[in-house]
Amino acid sequence: MLLACYPSLSADLKGKDLDLPVLLILLLASLSLGALLAPAWWRRRQMRLASAEAFPRVQRQWLRQHWPLYRKLPSDVQLRLHKSIQKFLADKEFIGCDGFVVTPQVQLLIAAQACLLSINQPESHYPELRQILVYPDAFVVPTKHVGASGVVTERSEVRLGESWTQGQVILSWRHTQAGAAAPYDGQNLVFHEFAHQLDQLSGQANGAPPQPTLALQQRWAQQMPTLYANYCADLAAHKPRLLDSYASTNAAEFFAVAVECFFEKPAELQQDSPSLYLLLRDYFQLDPQLWNLSL
Repeated sequence: MLLACYPSLSADLKGKDLDLPVLLILLLASLSLGALLAPAWWRRRQMRLASAEAFPRVQRQWLRQHWPLYRKLPSDVQLRLHKSIQKFLADKEFIGCDGFVVTPQVQLLIAAQACLLSINQPESHYPELRQILVYPDAFVVPTKHVGASGVVTERSEVRLGESWTQGQVILSWRHTQAGAAAPYDGQNLVFHEFAHQLDQLSGQANGAPPQPTLALQQRWAQQMPTLYANYCADLAAHKPRLLDSYASTNAAEFFAVAVECFFEKPAELQQDSPSLYLLLRDYFQLDPQLWNLSL
């Protein structure tokens, strides 16, 4: 196997006697290479096989009933979304927490919303993501806060969701359902946490996800910091803005909250911040205003 992969090495070794240590080294190298490549190859194979199947009619009907936004999607977007959902479900592991039982419907609703964000991205299946942990409701996590004097205070915080760079997303099922059932309120937990996953493809969540083109990357770098600074200044001056005040936390949260409104309140976001809407439209290569979503 190794000699076949490296023809020049194979030619050099023809007609030469190899002692046992050399053969063992070559064998171990071949096995190590195979072990490294096999998981990635298997993941691609499973996703390819899953996306080759027809998207079940019962799943389409279920999405129409439980995720009203799905009914508004153009047919071509739906078709691409179906393939992306199938790849996602074939590749990711879902884990129930605190006694929660993950059903196929739970997986479908999460996957559908997550994949809408990624259908036009080069890495459309969230390659770094391995697991989705689902709690029945909001969950409590221990945190540490370092004060100005260096004193560390331990406390607990209630969370609805989290996105980790180590390959996990954590979601509250109750809030996942609520976000899907109310597609016009600008609050969607899955959109928010998976926006962080896209952001983290650059290595960290900083409000600057990898862009599809160099031109958009330059526009993003020029405009987004200013848009975030202006938003924070408006909040400080008590000027009304569309995005929830949580967006002022940092640039990463500004991006994630903006994504929620982009898909659920596109007309309002375009009116509130035309430049922000255009950046998100060009990044996602989707225009939700055309889906007749405004109230």
